[in-house]
Order: sequence, then structure tokens, then C-alpha cells
Amino acid sequence: MFARITTFYSDDPSPYWELELRHRLRVRAEEVLRQVDGYEGLYVFIDRKSGKLIAITLWESEEAMQRSEEAVKPLRKEMSGGIAANVVDVGHYEVGEILEQERRERELVEQELRLARSIQQASLPKEVPKLEGWEITPFYQPAKEVGGDFYDFHPLSEGRLGLVVGDATGKGVPAVLVMSTSFGMLRLAAQSYSSSPGEILRGVNEALFPYIPSNMFVTCFYCILDPKSGSLTYANAGHDPPYLHRGRGEAEELKARGMPLGLMSNISYEQGETSLTEGDSVLFYSDGLVEAHDPEGEMFGFPRLRALVAEHGSEGERPLGDLLLEELYSFVGEGWEQEDDITLLALGHSPTRS
Repeated sequence: MFARITTFYSDDPSPYWELELRHRLRVRAEEVLRQVDGYEGLYVFIDRKSGKLIAITLWESEEAMQRSEEAVKPLRKEMSGGIAANVVDVGHYEVGEILEQERRERELVEQELRLARSIQQASLPKEVPKLEGWEITPFYQPAKEVGGDFYDFHPLSEGRLGLVVGDATGKGVPAVLVMSTSFGMLRLAAQSYSSSPGEILRGVNEALFPYIPSNMFVTCFYCILDPKSGSLTYANAGHDPPYLHRGRGEAEELKARGMPLGLMSNISYEQGETSLTEGDSVLFYSDGLVEAHDPEGEMFGFPRLRALVAEHGSEGERPLGDLLLEELYSFVGEGWEQEDDITLLALGHSPTRS
């Protein structure tokens, strides 16, 4: 396929001349050109930066484009004469070259996405810790355009376990690089401040702040589980609060104040504590779940998620994550295009089996 690009401009433009000419071109050019063999289509647009109007005609071959010249010359004169505009015929362009450039650009984007996805997959834990009396069930589903979701487990002293769920803002390689950096910093901080989730977040924030791009930040919820006592201490750096289910048909938020990581230095993080008994469960999640939209634009939303956790929070034969995903797919319907990563992490205190 071949294209001819013609640029129209006016030395002494009247108001809205380009809008008038664009309308006339679309009407008259179609009448004339569709009678020429080999004509494939017409695109007319206004270049606001240069103040010019650009018309692109597409032809099935270079020969067809050359044959069209006799039909185009009178039309060109008619179009320009009405508003005293000068006309410049830019020349002939092989569309294949343009398409090839676009193909190369798409390949570069795909390479970046593959790189981002491989970095993210390499960062996520390969194994789930096994604790007697506890069930830990992670789920991660990346979007086509990779985001910055992550989760991790940190074995700590005295048999305790650190659990973290987070999300770096943005998409693609930048988000994944910030995610992987935060991921590594959290692992190091967990070894230095293993008794305090708030201190872990504070330490990571101080280390991350000088180096993170100014338009990015990381939300993160960090907790430490003592599997022997059931104690769960936690701190939050601007992440969506997890839901705690206690088996009474209710779901409560685990709230703690704290700004996202990387926004500013000298930040302290409020710390909370609760105790999990047999049958209790906690759901950690990322915003990719609650911000998913149905075909009418309605969000899945926090109230819906909270109600589902309240009703089905205690993991039995069927994991909570599986049920939530089924509800999500039913909500968004067929043909849904996932816009953001979805991360779920369920922690349950298994009932004693007699």
C-alpha cells in the first residue's frame, strides 16, 4: 500500500479555515477519489502545532497513486482556491515503511514488557511457608501491561514469619524496577528490625526516598505473625487495609496510619496488633481487584469485597481466593481486559482436627 501526503496551509488564514477545508475535503475528495481505481481511503487531520491541515490518501500500488494525479489536480485547485491557501504536495511515501517502523516500535514495547514480567516473576517467592496450624494461600495474576504488585515472606527469629503485600505505582519496567528495589530493601530491613513492622517500614522509607523517582511511590502492608501465640503485629504504608474475618459473619479492617514509601523522609508508622484464634483468617490484597470494572463502568469495590470476606472468610474445602476470583469474573463478564495486577494473600488459622 502507498500513500500521498498533502499539506495545506494559509499565509493569511481566516477564522476556522482549517475546519472548513477539512469538511470540504472529506466530502468532495471522497466523491472524486472513490471513482479512481486503486483508491483505498482518505485521512484528514489538523496539526495544531504547525497550524496546517494534512490529507493522506492511500493507494493499493504506486501505479494507482500516479494515475490519480489527473483527478487530484483539479480537486486540489478547487480546495485551495476557496480560501486562498497555499498547497504543498509533500510527495510519495511507501506505507510499508511506516508500518515497519510501527512494528519495530511495538516489538520494543513487547520486549520491555517481557523484561518487566521476568523481573517481577523472579522476585516473587517460589515457595509458601508451611506452619503447623496455619494456611497461607497466595495468588498473583499480572495484567498485560505489568504493574508493580508484589508479596513476600520473611522467616524471622523464634519461629515468627513476616508477610508483606505491596504495590509500586506505574506500569512496565519503571514500576517493576521500583518494586524489585523495595522488595530487596524490605528483606534486609526485616533482618534488622525483626520485632517491629513499623520500624521495618520506616527503615525502608528512609533508604528508598533519596533514590525513587519523584512521581513514584510504593504502598505496602507489613505484618509479623507469631504462629505459636496467634499474635499478628502490623503497620501500613498507605496500602488498602486487609480484612480480618473472625467467623461471626463480619469482616473488620486492620487499620494503621502511615504514608506510602518514598514520598518523604522522617516518617513514622503506626503499629497495630491483634490475635488470631482458630477459624480466623486475614485477606491481604492489591487494588487491582477492587478497581476492576464491569461493562457499565461500575467498580468491584471495597464494600463488595468486604461482604464476600464476611460471608466466606473462613477457608474450608474451598480457598477464599478461588471464590473471590469467581465472583470477580462473574462481575466483569466475558471479554474483560484486566487493567492492573491482581494479588491476593490469604492467611488462615486452621481449626484443630480431632
